[in-house]
Amino acid sequence: MFKTNESFDGKVKSIAFTTSDGPATMGVMAPGEYEFGTATVEHMTVISGKMVVQLPDQDEWKEYKPFDMFIVPRDKKFKLRIEADAAYLCLYL
Repeated sequence: MFKTNESFDGKVKSIAFTTSDGPATMGVMAPGEYEFGTATVEHMTVISGKMVVQLPDQDEWKEYKPFDMFIVPRDKKFKLRIEADAAYLCLYL
C-alpha cells in the first residue's frame, strides 16, 4: 500500500511505494533549502524542475535537470536548493 510523507512544514511531500527493485518515493519540493540524511543508498532522479545539490563530502553545488540522476551513499547527508517547484523519484537500494 502507499504511504504519504510530509516534511519541512509541508514544503516536501512524497508517496512511498515498492518497485520491482525495492522501496521508492515520488515526491515534490517547494522552493527552499533542505538537508536530508540517508539510511540506504539513494538514487534520485529529477522528474521536473531543477535541483541544485551539494553531495556529501563535496564543496561545490551541481545543478540537476529533468532525467538527471545522482546517487547519495548510505548514512550521509546532502543539501538541496530548490528555486521553483520540483518533482523527483528516489529509489532506496
